Order: sequence, then structure tokens, then C-alpha cells
Amino acid sequence: MYDPNQTRIAEILLLGFQNTHHLKALLFTIFLLVYSVTLTGNLVIVVLVSVHRRLHTPMYFFLSLLSSSEVISTSNIVPKMLSVILKDGDSMSFSACLTQFYIFSAITNSECFLLTVMSFDRYLAICYPLRYISIMDFKLQLNLAVWSWIISLMVTLFITLLVYNLQFCGPNVIDHFFCDLAPILHLSCSDTTVVKTQAFIFSVPVIVLPCIFIVVTYIFISFAILRISSHDKRQKAFSTCSSHLAVVGLYYGTLISVYLSPTAGHSPSVSKVLSLLYIIVTPLFNPIIYSLRNQEIRMALRKSLHKTTYDINGGIQ
Repeated sequence: MYDPNQTRIAEILLLGFQNTHHLKALLFTIFLLVYSVTLTGNLVIVVLVSVHRRLHTPMYFFLSLLSSSEVISTSNIVPKMLSVILKDGDSMSFSACLTQFYIFSAITNSECFLLTVMSFDRYLAICYPLRYISIMDFKLQLNLAVWSWIISLMVTLFITLLVYNLQFCGPNVIDHFFCDLAPILHLSCSDTTVVKTQAFIFSVPVIVLPCIFIVVTYIFISFAILRISSHDKRQKAFSTCSSHLAVVGLYYGTLISVYLSPTAGHSPSVSKVLSLLYIIVTPLFNPIIYSLRNQEIRMALRKSLHKTTYDINGGIQ
């Protein structure tokens, strides 16, 4: 609903997945299952890193922060998306829409920085193993994590305030399942050039430069690994980086598909599918990749399951 005499619409209508009414129950079930697995997997990593002293290292500290971000990101969008699917479209207040956009964008930006910090951590561990512990102490870890969040929150707040100051006099329908920047700007009846320009400018230090930094660090890491004479040590060094590299590839691959693909800005259907890859698939596969490829995570999980089973059996007896 909106008042044509006002410059602020009261609510937003999310259309979600149109022309899929016959698949509503199936889509709802699949997305609910994926959401449940995603939450469980990421929370398990957070708990394992918190409980097991062997995982109290910089790499797993940043991994737990990444998993926490995935929990917040999916919980910000998926529950509302499930409601949109059930109701064949659902409404939300304009302020709630902007809040959803703010949280989504802030988390996206922070994950770019966290993945960059994780690549820097691997670079130090492999290229400077003797100085690694002294350089990557807890103070530096905390500073890197805190500043990743502060910069992300401030950049996103600036863009959100620019969006908030635009005029929205109608219509109020978004052909998507969540409030992203492009669909919101499409509703504005004022000039959005400044917002688009600022968003593009901020994408360079927030997305492009971190991606370049990650590529460069892994080039140096690859050279360092190739110089290791021992096959076992070389294999171990590679295994510590492979999980992170797989997550980086999946993360930036879906991010580029959503926001840099030529078709993403023109076809709502294609945009929705690509967004699902980023919002649903990436958070789901992150804990799976680390669980399957990381021996220390698997050992910590087995110990926790064994202890839980032992406590349950002891309690029953």
C-alpha cells in the first residue's frame, strides 16, 4: 500500500517465485531442509572451534567467524523467503525491507574481508612459518576481525542512508524473494545515479581489491609450497589451503554470477536463480567443504559425538 501524495511507501510486496504454484510444497520443503542443514553445519563448526582447544588457532578462529556470518545471513533472508513461497508472495514494511538489505549487504562485505584475512593467515603460516605465531597473535586476530566488521557496517550504512533519503512514491512490488539493492532502487521515483555510483565505487575496495589480494597471496603460497622438498610436508601445506581456496572459489563465483553477470540485471528469473546459489548454496557448502577436507575438524567432530554418546549411555545406565 502507498499514498500517492507521500514520498514514502508504507510496505513492500515480495512476489517471490511466480508461476511455480504447483511446486510450492516441494520448494518450501527443499529450502526448509537446506536451511536447517546450513544452520546445523555452521553452528557445529562454531561450537567445535569454541570447545576444542586444538582448534584454538587463527585459521579456525576466522573460520568460526565466517560460519557465524553465514548463520546470520541465511537467517536474515530464508525465513521470509519461506513465507513468500507459502503465500505466493508476502509483504513487509519498508523499514524492514531496508533492514534486511542492510544486514545482507553488511554480511556480504564482511565475508569478503574475512576470506581475505584467512588468505593472509595462510600466507603467513606457509611463507613465514617460523614467525607465524609471533605475527598472528590474538591481538592481530581480534583487530583484523573487528575492523572487517566495522568497515563493512560503515560502508553499508552509508549506502543504506543514501537509499533511505530517496523518494519512494510507488509502485511497491519487488519481483524477487528478498530486498536487494537493484530491486529497491527500481522502486524509487527519484534519481538513483548517486546511489549506484557510490555502490560501484565502494565495490572496488570491498570486493575487487580483496579478490585481487587473495589471488596474489595464493600465487606466493603456491611458489612456497613447490619449494618444500618433503612430499608429506608439501601435501600437508596444500591441504591446509585447499578448503579455504574451495570456499573462496565458490563464494566469489556465485557473487560474480549474481552481480557481474550480463544477464543478472535484465532477467528477474535468472537473477533469482543466481541469488539462490549465493544465499542458499554457498552457506550450505562451506561447512561441508571444511568437514570433508579438514582432518582436524573431522577429528573434533568424532570426539564430540563419542563424548555425547558416552554421556547419554552413562546417563541411561
